[in-house]
Amino acid sequence: MSITNQQVAGHAFLRALYPDEYFPDPLLDKGRDILLRLCERIEAERPADLAALYVLGEAATEEFNRLQEEFWAAGSEIETMARDEIARDFQFVASAYGFADADLEELLAERDW
Repeated sequence: MSITNQQVAGHAFLRALYPDEYFPDPLLDKGRDILLRLCERIEAERPADLAALYVLGEAATEEFNRLQEEFWAAGSEIETMARDEIARDFQFVASAYGFADADLEELLAERDW
């Protein structure tokens, strides 16, 4: 499925992390793909309210939790800069799909990074 939301389609996810060699590009690509899958699920399932959006956010957050293991194995981690960038992108996604009032802490409640 391709993204139909033009605002999302033109967004460079995790943009601030790519120039930093501490974050391996292949793992950032996986993180970008998690965010894109979240967008695809939002477009396919069309959550009716914040509760439904939070369920989708939980699934994407759990994918990032699993990705953390790969960062550690590569000598990196989802640390402060990465956490902030991921959170900004989650907030961007919520806003782009009409959920500007989404609580970021609730959207990322399952994170362990």
